Order: sequence, then structure tokens, then C-alpha cells
Amino acid sequence: MSGNVELLNDTLAKAKAENRAALIAYLPAGFPTVDGGIEAVKAVFDGGADVVEVGLPHSDPVLDGPVIQTADDIALKGGVKIADVLRTVREAHAATGKPVLVMTYWNPIDRYGIERFTAELAEAGGAGCILPDLPVEESGVWREHAEKHGLGTVFVVAPSSKDDRLATITAAGSGFVYAASLMGVTGTRESVGASAEDLVRRTRATTKLPVCVGLGVSNAVQAKEVAVFSDGVIVGSAFVKRMLDAPDHAAGLVAVRELAAELAEGVRRAS
Repeated sequence: MSGNVELLNDTLAKAKAENRAALIAYLPAGFPTVDGGIEAVKAVFDGGADVVEVGLPHSDPVLDGPVIQTADDIALKGGVKIADVLRTVREAHAATGKPVLVMTYWNPIDRYGIERFTAELAEAGGAGCILPDLPVEESGVWREHAEKHGLGTVFVVAPSSKDDRLATITAAGSGFVYAASLMGVTGTRESVGASAEDLVRRTRATTKLPVCVGLGVSNAVQAKEVAVFSDGVIVGSAFVKRMLDAPDHAAGLVAVRELAAELAEGVRRAS
């Protein structure tokens, strides 16, 4: 069975045709439970997200700030496995028909087996992977298997990336380019930073792939600001924080659905 990178491509193209940025949400699998995490992904889609990244919880999430680390700890203590991540992808995609990616560090895939992981992710209906710590120079085997199974490979670029480095990274990627708006870890911030717009401009000069901005976006005002100059707005910690702050799971689902609706309005107001 082939994965859904074309669905991801079509979804981002549709948003562009509507003269708006796409809304890409992130939630870790297994948080607060496997079933609860699946419900949360569905709620975010119901609220208006175009794409969801399902995080594969990791014990040493170098790119993630304290909010996502807390959620990962809860998921890992609950015994979340790669099979649960794949189930989350499968059930979320089956229920919504929308593109679902996995965001993961490299070590779990390497240990699980590249061919096994790509085949099972494609079978689950996944659209691809975001791999923040996989160097492009070491990604050939992964990309070969991902392409064979119809999966996208999304790499991360940062404000510190030089222009020639951006060209190397974007030439290897597919689906979209994840532009980290600032240096540091994930988390909500008061300002997304002017460096994001410059990074998008420089990245676009190297590729025709959509360039989507993440790290720091937490509300509709910031989403609108970023949507003016990017192809997609990526929001993670704000969704996780809504779940963590909710008095119970049902309230958490309402909270993330409402946040998705607010952000979806923000990316549309930019048009």
C-alpha cells in the first residue's frame, strides 16, 4: 500500500489556491493515553487543521521544550509504543481523510528498521515523516524507502542555515520544508521573530516546495502574522498546553478544538 504524500501535496496546494496558509497542528501520540491522543487529533482536525503531525514520544527530545517534554513523559510512562503511533495515524486518517505525518527523532526508526517503519506507516495511511535530527547526508537509505512507499520526507531548516546549506536540505526533501522560526526549542512565545520571514524568503529561493513555519506560534494573531509570508503555520506546544491545563480529558478536547478553530480563522484572515 502506498502512503499519502500526494494527499499532503494536494492539501497544501488547495490552501495556496484559496490564498491562505495551511494550518498544521502537532500532538504527541499516547498523550494523555493512546485512545485520548487519537481523540485529540480528531478534535484538532474537526476544529480546522489541514494537516496533523503525530509526535513519536522520545526520552531525549532535543528540539522540544518543557511543554512537549511533559506530554512525552506522560506518554512514555503510559507505555506508548511505535505500534500505538501507527494506530494513531491510521485511525486519525481513516476518520478524517486528511494527511497525517509522524514527527520523530531518528533513533526509534533506526532501531525499529527503516523498511519496516516506512511500510507500516504507508499501510496506516501516513503521509510521511518530519525528521529534525537526521542529517541530509545520512538520509539516502531512508529517502529511498520513503519514496518507494509514497511517503514525504520533511527536513527542518533554521535561521542559522546558510544559503548553500538551505539548497542542499530542500533538494533532498519532499512534502514541505519545516522552517524553524528561531533558534532554540519548541514552545509558545510572545513574538515569533522577524528572522522567520527572512528564513522563508531565503528558503523559497532554493525550492518550489511549500515552506511552513513552526516554533513559537500559539494564537490567532501570531498565526495571521506568519501566514502572510509562509505557506503553512505549524502549532504544537499551544495545543499540548491546552490539554495539560484542562481539568479533564473532555475539557481538553473542547479546548484543542477551539484553538484549532481560532488558528484556522487566523491563517484565513491573512488572505
